[in-house]
Amino acid sequence: MNYLAIDTSGKNLTVIIKKGEVIHKFHDDECGINHSVRLMPKVEELMEKAGFTLSDADFFCAVTGAGSFTGIRIGVATVKALCFATGKPTLAVTSFDTLAYNEKDGKVLALIDAKHNGFYACGYENGKVIFNPAYLMRDAVEQLASEYDKIVSFEEINGFNIKVVSVADGLINAIDKKTEEISSDIETLTPLYVRKSQAEEGR
Repeated sequence: MNYLAIDTSGKNLTVIIKKGEVIHKFHDDECGINHSVRLMPKVEELMEKAGFTLSDADFFCAVTGAGSFTGIRIGVATVKALCFATGKPTLAVTSFDTLAYNEKDGKVLALIDAKHNGFYACGYENGKVIFNPAYLMRDAVEQLASEYDKIVSFEEINGFNIKVVSVADGLINAIDKKTEEISSDIETLTPLYVRKSQAEEGR
């Protein structure tokens, strides 16, 4: 299947295009807070490189979180707009999927540093979620981590034995494994907010 997938959920920016048997990818580890400026130019650049048009896509995919609240909204809104414009279905992949699907088997804890000693965590066993996405403080993560064979993240995290994995490769693997979840109901594409934003918590 042909698709266009984007990940703006963290400080990275990832764009994947699959056309036929060829996969084209763009990945920047340090996009920071510039997703709104850089996303569409990079999408258009990769589409041109791949000889890909929106009508070529069988579906569009967005990474829905957890991660940056602003980044998640940008990615989900962009993919929804593409789906509305083309009438094509959509697929939601989580940030945890993009980490865990780098591993084929075993018990894997996908971990994202949420800063201030907090973490987003989700547990997998042989590709299936066994611990639902949660926001945890360090002591809770340390206790949880003892139950898993390995911890994966897209960056080193002090105090944990992390296997740093590829977000782009994990996204490709996750899409391959989750094609049965492609939906023609675009409203099923919603952000995964594991915790409230700082603004909401301050209310």
